[in-house]
Amino acid sequence: MDDQERGPTSDADNRRAYLKGYYKHLLLAYQSFGVVYGDLSTSPLYVYKSTFSGRLRGYQDEQTIFGAFSLIFWTLTLIPLLKYVFIVLSADDNGEGGTFALYSLLCRHAKLSLLPNQQAADEELSTYYRKGAANRNMISSPLKRFLEKHKKLRTCLLLVVLFGACMVIGDGVLTPSISVLSSISGLQFNVERLNNRDVVIISCVVLVGLFALQHRGTHRVAFMFAPIVIIWLLCVGTIGLYNTIHWNPKIYHALSPYYIVKFFKVTGKDGWLSLGGILLCITGSEAMFADLGHFNSASIRVAFIGVIYPCLVLQYMGQAAYLSKNLSHVPTSFYASIPKPVFWPVFVVATLAAIVASQAIISATFSIVKQCQALGCFPRVKVVHTSKWMYGQIYIPEINWILMVLGLAVTIGFRDINLIGNAYGIACITVMFVTTWLMALVIIFVWQKNVILAALFLLFFGLLEGCYLSSSIMKVSKGGWAPLALSFVFMFVMYVWHYGTRKKYLFDMQNKVSMKWILTLGPSLGIVRVPGVGLIYTELVTGVPAIFSHFVTNLPAFHQVLVFVCVKFVPVPYVTADERYLIGRIGPRPYRMYRCIVRYGYKDVQKDEDDFENHLVMSIAEFIQMEAEESSAGSSEASPDGRMAVVRTSERFGTRLVVRDAEEEGTSLPTNAYSSKSETLQSLQSIYEERSPSVSRRRRVRFELPPQADYMDLEVRRELSELLEAKHAGVAYIMGHSYIKARRNSSFLKKFVIDVAYSFLRKNCRGPGVALNIPHISLIEVGMIYYV
Repeated sequence: MDDQERGPTSDADNRRAYLKGYYKHLLLAYQSFGVVYGDLSTSPLYVYKSTFSGRLRGYQDEQTIFGAFSLIFWTLTLIPLLKYVFIVLSADDNGEGGTFALYSLLCRHAKLSLLPNQQAADEELSTYYRKGAANRNMISSPLKRFLEKHKKLRTCLLLVVLFGACMVIGDGVLTPSISVLSSISGLQFNVERLNNRDVVIISCVVLVGLFALQHRGTHRVAFMFAPIVIIWLLCVGTIGLYNTIHWNPKIYHALSPYYIVKFFKVTGKDGWLSLGGILLCITGSEAMFADLGHFNSASIRVAFIGVIYPCLVLQYMGQAAYLSKNLSHVPTSFYASIPKPVFWPVFVVATLAAIVASQAIISATFSIVKQCQALGCFPRVKVVHTSKWMYGQIYIPEINWILMVLGLAVTIGFRDINLIGNAYGIACITVMFVTTWLMALVIIFVWQKNVILAALFLLFFGLLEGCYLSSSIMKVSKGGWAPLALSFVFMFVMYVWHYGTRKKYLFDMQNKVSMKWILTLGPSLGIVRVPGVGLIYTELVTGVPAIFSHFVTNLPAFHQVLVFVCVKFVPVPYVTADERYLIGRIGPRPYRMYRCIVRYGYKDVQKDEDDFENHLVMSIAEFIQMEAEESSAGSSEASPDGRMAVVRTSERFGTRLVVRDAEEEGTSLPTNAYSSKSETLQSLQSIYEERSPSVSRRRRVRFELPPQADYMDLEVRRELSELLEAKHAGVAYIMGHSYIKARRNSSFLKKFVIDVAYSFLRKNCRGPGVALNIPHISLIEVGMIYYV
């Protein structure tokens, strides 16, 4: 009887779970319209106009129009549908997509990374590295060994990835310009008094307003994006169907690729040059993969196959049907094909859709810059997390204003949709071309497929996109130079910053303090140990940096507990809080010296309200208990630079500390804690904390040993007690203020890169203390000159 009752209930639960997952995919598919497809859906505004802007004007007849539509249809089918929807979306990096996701996958399955501070302990990061480590043992192809052996090839791979990232930044400049200018140009079609200059002025006003609102965050207006794009798609799809039936129903014959052959037979070289305009029909396709982390592959596939693809095909078909009977209207093809009764509503929706498309690519540009910065390839800039609910919504003020200035310069300088379209096409097809090459490597190293399959993928899509790329390059002198120039500037900035950062790291590696020298100093390190915790920031994951000896030889005192902190970004999208801290010991136990490696993914955002000090103390305390349980006292003493261990806050090693809210307890310090600061300094610190919002938001807690901790080993309890006393006495942040200079015998090029370019970037970017959210009143900077 009970089994019979449980059976229907179980079936009902399974049905509800299935429906819940189904509705979740539909909801995500709905949300993706406003974020992913804004750029792709606004392409009908300018595709036909750009296609017939050059020498193809002399071939404006019905057969040429049919051939152009056939090219558009098969381009939409092969690249966005076949390549991205069915193949590339499957190459996600634990749910994340984009150029850096592919590079991250490759670096974990082969030793291709050039990041300077990687170590084997990173492989303890959940499934991210475990899968990569397992696969690395399985794959031993000659191609893999060849790439890993030659550093120049690995450098070329990084440069290709950065070049693709720079082209995405170029999209962030060009997309707002061409989208807004194309939509506003509709006024010129229906208002005779307006000239091209007026359209440019109105477009510039809209662009300024768009970039001025970026600081408010995408999430505040995100609920408007999806309905606007859906209404826009339904409008253009319906109008396309109407034009097809009303003007030329025979246009459906052009779905056959035979019309492509006829098109090139008639147009020849001029038809090949027109591919740069055809290419614009797939601009924004890369967003399906780049924005994968905000949604999932199923929702993006449903949205594209169910709505985007059919609506765009109907619109392009309708425009072609209209143009085949109205050849003189090619320069104003989109707005001319709109029936007059619905012109103004469609114009309003088109303008809003152009703004949505611009917003999406601007947000994507912020994410790309953030990822470049995380990988040490971009100067430190301010990253603002604009939403408490949507994790990936960020805003970068410096990049926003740079994009605005460059976007206005492109709009005012070119004043022509065709010229901007030439530049836009080069930027988009270059990103797709880079993705194709990276995907070929992913098929071999990550999916472990046959090299022949990867070669076929590369040959088919490489040749297809190569045709479009070769056509676009022919228009470099007609506006196509813009994205190349922008990419050159950003590539130079990225390379200089990466080169200088790497040289600085190598200098630290070569000038590390020997452990033998530290051991000769004894537990007191040859100086006075004052109460408190000293956090010494370094980029080294092993050894003691030169800044330590520099500090010791110039100051007579150091804190009783020293922690060497290394904040590093690993090539995974996100690192969970439980796996963020990697703790180890430096020297014997009486020295009270520890190492802490704080790991972030390339899409992680360091928030100002993170309670770093308290998490650090908890992690060190649990490491001390774990070490006591797992190792004998003799082996611990024999290890001058002990092993690193991942401290998971969810686990309990022995007895955890008791955490009490200092404000609720009525006091901020226990009675047995001695502060290293005088009463005057303590009062100044209190005033600073009251006036500083970022500091006042921090949760003030105090730690205590639990009452039942009497069973602990006496040495462990003593070490924990000293750690807590030091924490309550105060925390100081010690950083090196480095001045990097090229050696006197260096070449002129190296002196220019280090002494001029890198020095300029370092002086004009955010300081490391600000970037790491370090309280200014607790910061100690030690100046050093690095000769590289």
